[in-house]
Amino acid sequence: MRASARVHAELSEGGNCVNIVVFGATGGVGQHVVRHAVAAGHTVTAFVRSPEKLEVADGVTIVQGNAFDAESVARAIEEHDVVISCLSSSAPMKPSTEVAQMTQNVVAGMQRAGVDRIAYCASAGVDGELTGAVGKSMMWLLRNPLADHRAALAQIAEAGLNYTIAQPTGLSNGEFDPNYLEAFTGMPPAMRSIPRASVAHFLIRAIEQPEVYSRTSVGLALGKG
Repeated sequence: MRASARVHAELSEGGNCVNIVVFGATGGVGQHVVRHAVAAGHTVTAFVRSPEKLEVADGVTIVQGNAFDAESVARAIEEHDVVISCLSSSAPMKPSTEVAQMTQNVVAGMQRAGVDRIAYCASAGVDGELTGAVGKSMMWLLRNPLADHRAALAQIAEAGLNYTIAQPTGLSNGEFDPNYLEAFTGMPPAMRSIPRASVAHFLIRAIEQPEVYSRTSVGLALGKG
């Protein structure tokens, strides 16, 4: 396993500015992605079905649409450098192919627009990397959303896109903590639930540092308290 690394620095305003389109921007992680991206000085487009749910609108271009509509997804991706996907199913614990369907549209739209870079929020266990009785129980409990994510990630890989996959352990609504742990193989040791704001911070960090995070899947968690 490559050693886990603590993240200490905040994102710097205006550094490495890129044009980002965010899918799933009104979700728990997506809201924080928009917030972090704007604070870091990036150009941000939020693709949303319900614009009124977006908490941060200043400095954000809002595109209203449905991620199940391939044409509207493709149009939203045009003229952007990077896609960040925080898409989730409407029934996350039940059998579903919603994330895979929406991701198929995102991948097709990226190919049409010539956009190569995507940062994607998945979940711990998507690679079957959780071990021990607790880990196996967690993967069984999450078997339906994990299967949906796996199908989505297979589409990204088959398209040859330059991806970063975030694999956070249990998510919390706690305050942003920059001192989260990363593992490029498996999961960080002594992992604790990670705030959604910290996962969002990682997704922005990943697109700012492609030399570190291109074509990687990264386990995320808080260390011991």
